[in-house]
Amino acid sequence: MSRRVVITGLGVVAPNGVGVPEFLASIRQGVSGIRYQPSYKDLHFNSQVSGIPQFNWERLKNYVSEITFHGLQGHALGYGIMAALDAWTDAGNAVGGSDTLWDTGCVFGSSVSECDVVKKIITRVDAGEAKKLGSRVIEQMMNSSITAYISGRLGLGNRIVATSAACATGTQAILMGYEYIQQGVAKRMVVGSSEHVDPYIFGAFDSMRILSRKFNHAPEQASRPMSLSAGGFVPGSGSGALVLEDLDFALSRNAKIYAELLGGACNSGGQRNGGSMTAPAAPGVIRCISDAVANAGVNPDSIDLISGHLTATAADTLEIQNWCLALGRNGRNFPPVNSLKSMIGHSLSAAGSIESVAAVLQIIHQFVHPNINLEDPNPEILRQIDIGCLPTTMVEREIRTVAKANFGFGDVNACLIFSKYNQNG
Repeated sequence: MSRRVVITGLGVVAPNGVGVPEFLASIRQGVSGIRYQPSYKDLHFNSQVSGIPQFNWERLKNYVSEITFHGLQGHALGYGIMAALDAWTDAGNAVGGSDTLWDTGCVFGSSVSECDVVKKIITRVDAGEAKKLGSRVIEQMMNSSITAYISGRLGLGNRIVATSAACATGTQAILMGYEYIQQGVAKRMVVGSSEHVDPYIFGAFDSMRILSRKFNHAPEQASRPMSLSAGGFVPGSGSGALVLEDLDFALSRNAKIYAELLGGACNSGGQRNGGSMTAPAAPGVIRCISDAVANAGVNPDSIDLISGHLTATAADTLEIQNWCLALGRNGRNFPPVNSLKSMIGHSLSAAGSIESVAAVLQIIHQFVHPNINLEDPNPEILRQIDIGCLPTTMVEREIRTVAKANFGFGDVNACLIFSKYNQNG
């Protein structure tokens, strides 16, 4: 095998678009998927906006069997199944064959089991009614449910891994799939992540006072990465999925190739040197980006776009500083940087995978999606990079190499380097 890893399939369920065509149109036009949630006012949450996909549950009947559909609980499972199977068919593969695909595996991540399912179990058990739970409830609550459903539907026989690394989950899952192909363990991997922020998870974040609360009356303006008026992040939900393949394997079956994954890195700052459970350590972030660039074999000056983590918190300024130090670029020499979170909020474990789909789409279609709600860039950021690096409208330009990074609770960092596919390497 060539050990070059290419992307041949994409799938997405996002707050501003379900399916790649709708999602692509939205990120081009800067369409927000963040909406006011009336039930959050009834629950006395300070923040009352969220990015929740306009998901038609009935559509899942086209993805799973009737028996599976009627036993399926949990939005994150539904999002993940749809995104993964869409990516699979987008890559030119059939669903539901009888053979086990020993050369193909799955790495798919999530944060926690959905609280509604857990609540149902607790309520029944505490009432002495465990027998009423049914025989399928355990498969709904285990963290590996998503990989079990995806691999079972597709007949995948290689590595099947459910991963969780908070906000770095999606990028880490993609990197793990890449590494399995690089190591010759697999020829093809379905990778991604999924998240549903239910009221219980939302409430836990709201209690930390780190969510946007000043724009409940104007939800589309609530997520404001890199903005002086940013007041916290907006939780989002959804799923992103990619099909990764060894280049020779993809060419042997005449697959279309969207882009190439050149490499990446994942590490931890060890919760030292300013790092903590909730904040990344700058040395770890800088090392992660630098290692990703080195592993990908690219020059920092060749990076055409940064898809940042950039959550609309005080950490945005430090993140830009870390990118400057890691790449050795600042001022007008800094590449354009954007944050999809301005449109869809922070999808937690799904953030990296949805944002990676957006990164690949920008390579395919040669554009930079806007940072919406950036009427007032933070002056601390403008002391580091030129204002021209912060596009507020869609820009058509040559995009060959994109750096995509996410930094999660627990001080876990992950960075990927995507590139336009060049047959000659």
